[in-house]
Amino acid sequence: MAKVRLYVDHPLGQDQTVPLEQSQAHYLFGVMRLAVGQVISVFDGVKGEWDAEITQAAKRGGLLTCVAQTQEQSVPADLWLMFAPIKKARTDFIVEKAAEMGAAQILPVQTQFTNAERIRQDRLQAHAVEAAEQCGGTYVPTVASLQKLSAVLDGWDPARQLIFCDETLVGRATAGLSSLASAPAAILIGPEGGFSPEERARLLGLPFVQTLSLGPRVLRADTAAVAALTLWQQSKGDWT
Repeated sequence: MAKVRLYVDHPLGQDQTVPLEQSQAHYLFGVMRLAVGQVISVFDGVKGEWDAEITQAAKRGGLLTCVAQTQEQSVPADLWLMFAPIKKARTDFIVEKAAEMGAAQILPVQTQFTNAERIRQDRLQAHAVEAAEQCGGTYVPTVASLQKLSAVLDGWDPARQLIFCDETLVGRATAGLSSLASAPAAILIGPEGGFSPEERARLLGLPFVQTLSLGPRVLRADTAAVAALTLWQQSKGDWT
């Protein structure tokens, strides 16, 4: 059986003890049936990954002790994913895949055609944690609170290039991979109904925005997010 990996919100280091939350204790001892003396992998998003021995086990808590570092901390390229929330399961999918594919930060934005007026930020952050645990990463991206796209653009740092995945460019040639910005950068994916004419006009008028076509077909928002992240990571990110 593969070794269990667990994200912990606690400093890690040689011989450091790590208290377990009730939900973590339930998972380790109730679901995975682990016991004192067994070893799991833990990471905190700061000090890499560690082997940790279970030294106390109870229904509502427990204690781990760090034994040895097994992986140094890996920080992803400075790439953000901005997307308009869609249906619950597909929004969850976007967050999970963004975490797996190395996004440094995830920013849900509300556009004029966004159906969702609110999100459960804590639930989406939990999905990001679970994705990092599953994919072997040592970094967990932050999921920001839902903000209006207009407000985000108002406060934008022009040093960060914004890659606008424009659905109106479907089937039309663009500059391609070579035109994508290196970090710091952000990818913007629109809602199911696309961007409004006013939003497109504003985006196209901003000096830090560059457009990107995602191919000859109109992609669903969740597919578009994965496609855009793949293109950027292959060309400018940490896959090379």
